[in-house]
Amino acid sequence: MRVIADLQIHSKYSRAVSQKMDLFHIAEWAEKKGIDLVATGDWTHPLWFKHILANLEEVDDGVFRLSKKVIKSKGQRYGRETRFILSTEISSIYKQGDSVRRIHTLVFSPSLKTAEKIIDHLRRRGCNLLSDGRPIVGLSVIQIAELVLGIDPNVLIIPAHIWTPWFSLFGSRSGFDSIKEAFGEYEKYIYAVETGLSSDPIMNWQIKELKKRRILSFSDAHSGVKLGREASVFYTKKTRFSYKDLYGAIKGDRSDMSLRFTIEFFPEEGKYHLSGHRDCKVRLTPEEVKEKGKICPVCRKNLTIGVKDRVVELSYKTYSKDELDFKENSKGVVFVRDKKGEHLPFVSLVPLLEIIEQIEGSKTKAFRRYNQLLESFAPEFEILLDKDLEEIEIQAGPDLAKAIGNLRKRRVDIDPGYDGVFGTIKVVFNNEQKQEGKKSQLGLF
Repeated sequence: MRVIADLQIHSKYSRAVSQKMDLFHIAEWAEKKGIDLVATGDWTHPLWFKHILANLEEVDDGVFRLSKKVIKSKGQRYGRETRFILSTEISSIYKQGDSVRRIHTLVFSPSLKTAEKIIDHLRRRGCNLLSDGRPIVGLSVIQIAELVLGIDPNVLIIPAHIWTPWFSLFGSRSGFDSIKEAFGEYEKYIYAVETGLSSDPIMNWQIKELKKRRILSFSDAHSGVKLGREASVFYTKKTRFSYKDLYGAIKGDRSDMSLRFTIEFFPEEGKYHLSGHRDCKVRLTPEEVKEKGKICPVCRKNLTIGVKDRVVELSYKTYSKDELDFKENSKGVVFVRDKKGEHLPFVSLVPLLEIIEQIEGSKTKAFRRYNQLLESFAPEFEILLDKDLEEIEIQAGPDLAKAIGNLRKRRVDIDPGYDGVFGTIKVVFNNEQKQEGKKSQLGLF
């Protein structure tokens, strides 16, 4: 059984998050997207935890769904089969050495009981959990690890969006140069990292510390429509699974569940891929930063050093085209892997709504067509990954079938993001001749 998992999202109690991000809407969007397992998000927030207790029921150890009673009372059409896991994000801001560190960490709890204990201990340490769904705490990531693992050794700790400049493990503005430097003796409990939107697995394969760790991708969604923009795909031999199964798959233990591949943004679409200065519309490649320096050539302020520069700085090797394998499956979807087989493969996608917007040229028309397609045809991931192009053409028209065909083959036009500005990945072209000259992800390595 395939399990598409998005295990980093936020509730309506986090800053800059849609007020519709309650469990009912999350479950609804997960089902419409084709996501099988989704994070509750934000379980450290007292009001959100109360919402979780009132509306979820445990179906397997550490795995939850909307309770039948709630579904019946709400008349919920979607989300009956959506599974939830207790995953939250904590923002640590503290000083270590001569630098202020700002690190975001995902904490997965195996049970409600463990979550309650962690909440209680964070309160005792003076953490204001009511202030935000993603609480800002003065505890270091070492202290977080010590606290949660002291309560339950089965808690999973995963550094979030590890490359973003401002709030991450390897961030250019506030991070560290190594997992060991950040987590100290708890480094051995960091079995996986979450890559964020501005990097892909190839970039992470270049970091020696990550060679034997799992590379995970999640959406960090702040609204329902953003769920699944990145995800991780597991397989299990069973028809049901538990937290323990997921834990084993992420840790890399032999078990009935395994991590098979990740679903990625093209990293150039991420808003911190390249270095630059948004106010002056300055965007620089690593080669240009090396040549011109880290000061904006227009206003002379510091550039925001992007993910690609930071990866180059910390990498022990660079993957060439000859070291990578691009293999199509029966649906024409290209999976990227290293030829030595040292890492799990990945596939790069553009969200379906963005593709339809490129076709329609109107956000309103695109959203209407998008919703109609999910209602009448199939969940988003089935459309992007599984359906035959001929069937897509019959159900949704030749324009969308051609665009998805381009995407599956990584035939895209790239305009990279920088300093908080999202990049764009174009998959809709006016003629086939133009397609032949498209940049590919390979051109960046």
